[in-house]
Amino acid sequence: MPGFEVFGEEERREVGEVLETGVLFRYGFDAQRKGRWKARSFESEFAARLGVGHCHLVSSGTASLYVALSACGVGAGDHVIISPFTFVATFEAILGVGAVPVFADMDETLCLSPAAARAAITERTKAVAPVHMCGAMARIEDLKALCGEKGLTLVEDTCQAVGGSYKGRALGTFGRAGCFSFDAVKTITCGEGGAVVTDDPLVSQRADQYADHGHDHVGSDRGADGHPILGTNYRISELNAAVGLAQLRKLDRILAAQRANKKVLRDALSAYRDVRFREVPDPAGDTATFLCFFLPAEEDARKAAKELGKAGLEGVSYWYDNNWHYLRRWEHLKNLKSAARLPQHLYDSVPDYNKVDLSLSDRIMGKTVCVQIKVGWTEKDLAARVAAIRTVFGN
Repeated sequence: MPGFEVFGEEERREVGEVLETGVLFRYGFDAQRKGRWKARSFESEFAARLGVGHCHLVSSGTASLYVALSACGVGAGDHVIISPFTFVATFEAILGVGAVPVFADMDETLCLSPAAARAAITERTKAVAPVHMCGAMARIEDLKALCGEKGLTLVEDTCQAVGGSYKGRALGTFGRAGCFSFDAVKTITCGEGGAVVTDDPLVSQRADQYADHGHDHVGSDRGADGHPILGTNYRISELNAAVGLAQLRKLDRILAAQRANKKVLRDALSAYRDVRFREVPDPAGDTATFLCFFLPAEEDARKAAKELGKAGLEGVSYWYDNNWHYLRRWEHLKNLKSAARLPQHLYDSVPDYNKVDLSLSDRIMGKTVCVQIKVGWTEKDLAARVAAIRTVFGN
């Protein structure tokens, strides 16, 4: 991670083919584009890889969340259960469609706890949106079963786990819709881009329409399109899709490198009694973008994260203090600070995020250290990183 580590002739060729036609827009201009449809090709290949019926590319992972929630009918006043450990886009999209983020504790998978999700369900709950954080899976079978039992919509935020699986089934395909990100630092990148996948034809149709101002894309002339629903602009460009298409074809190679490199660091850390590793429900399906481990106490984790960085192990994250990925530092959410006034029902119905009890998540996050795994590390690079681990934890 990330995919830009392996940019090469493949990406240049795909982009060059788009520039040769002069058609950067993903729709129309049929005669000019010489049969080159990069977004369509990506969608077809990604759907086939995941074993899912439908895929629609959008402009970002954030856009994929907006589109998926809207296509699944999540809207004003609905409650959506999520984990406090995610990227800010998860709750932004929920608020953006007029729904209410409801936080429930994570467990030692670093993802949403099924037991905590169950306890958070009320008569206003419409959906559960687990996030497969740091490249590995939530307890997705249990969450799927819970949603089936309670009649809730399951929307998977798979933005950090492209290529991941659980018991051989691709992450992002367990729910009614799955969301993916291909931004600049993801395992495969379009520069900016995302995708919504689903087996539900209605969700697919609504996603296709909503992401392009409600157009139904019937007929070859955009002027003849109908507008079955209100929508907005979350389109991806052919240039971004072209980069992503080349990257998608490298995904197996990227995953293999990540998994091999992660194993080297994990083996090095396994020698230390105080280190416990994050729980991964299916290790074979881990994308290996991060190596996450627990130390006995918060002070130990803080110290280790700081010293590992000083010793030369770059990409070390102490998420408990991070203001992009953990609720503790989300002051803008806690105080509902927005550039424009939010709908009144949100002010009236959201929980007081300053008072929500997530003490279990705090205890887990406080003792967690994560190390980003790079694709392009050489044997020399890996040896230097193992040396950094031994410097901090002892020989």
